[in-house]
Amino acid sequence: MSFQSIGILSTGSYLPKQEVSNAEVAERVGVETEWIERKTQIRSRRYAAPDEVTSDMVSRAAAEALDRAGVPAEDVDYLIVSTSTPDAPQPPTSCIVQDNLGATRAACFDINAVCSGFIYALALAHALVAQRPESRALVVAADLYSRSLDFSDRRTAVLFGDGAGAALVGRTEDGYGFVDFELASRGDAQRLIRVDAGGTRLPASAETLARGDHLVRMDGRGVREFVMENFPPFAQGLAERTGIPLSEVRHFVPHQPNGVLLSQLAEAGGLAHAHTHRTLERYGNVGSASVAITLDDAARAGHLRPGDLVMLGAFGGGMAMAAAYLRWGAAA
Repeated sequence: MSFQSIGILSTGSYLPKQEVSNAEVAERVGVETEWIERKTQIRSRRYAAPDEVTSDMVSRAAAEALDRAGVPAEDVDYLIVSTSTPDAPQPPTSCIVQDNLGATRAACFDINAVCSGFIYALALAHALVAQRPESRALVVAADLYSRSLDFSDRRTAVLFGDGAGAALVGRTEDGYGFVDFELASRGDAQRLIRVDAGGTRLPASAETLARGDHLVRMDGRGVREFVMENFPPFAQGLAERTGIPLSEVRHFVPHQPNGVLLSQLAEAGGLAHAHTHRTLERYGNVGSASVAITLDDAARAGHLRPGDLVMLGAFGGGMAMAAAYLRWGAAA
């Protein structure tokens, strides 16, 4: 089996019903509505309902992907959930989802590569399916950040929303599917995006809660500088190793951190010619789910044609980076 005969068979997504406008967020953080859109190009985002948790969003996105593929949950062999906001430290969110879906034979596990996690999970799914060519892997990325935001930090709080995106991975027709993956991490930049408390270093306590140590902290300027310096040569590395220049990319499906940054990145990364797919205007930054939701959005809109070269790209906490080349196509 060639590398290119394993790919995405279907996609799905779930966005909570509550749409939160810039006006609502602006009132909470103490800025003008215009400031948010000018700085980020985000116009709205979704927040989970009080009784919704990450596994609920994952289950809904996963069910949609399975329904589109016509594959029953009991035929899924692997279930991988990418999230940095699990239901709880344990059990794995994937096992809760397995029970919700009835995916009784699936081997389940979670991964956390923050905003790059969906592509990391796809790489793992590809490797697992390559070992057992008749198998299928269900990959779901989700984050629920609305409960971890510090609304006194205007530059961070305005960015994030909640949601989930899914992809079913399996055999495709020859010549379609994944071409290659590029993964990298820079632990020396780990402090750029973080949640300090809630783990073994700083267990949750009255003191950590009072300090807000369980909330998302981000050095926005540092992140932007890191991405602009590191992602373009990283993406070029994928092009050089595969022998497929970036000029052949028809569709760029990136993480959705900030609209201004995306425009700058496409230009600096040699992808200005490609169709850069964006959902951040509607949904904001949905963490690990951003690439998955945006890919599903592009697929449902009919933008992706068989044989089109799609590049997935992401970067986020760690700092972790991920990219993939994918020839869009149908199941075998």
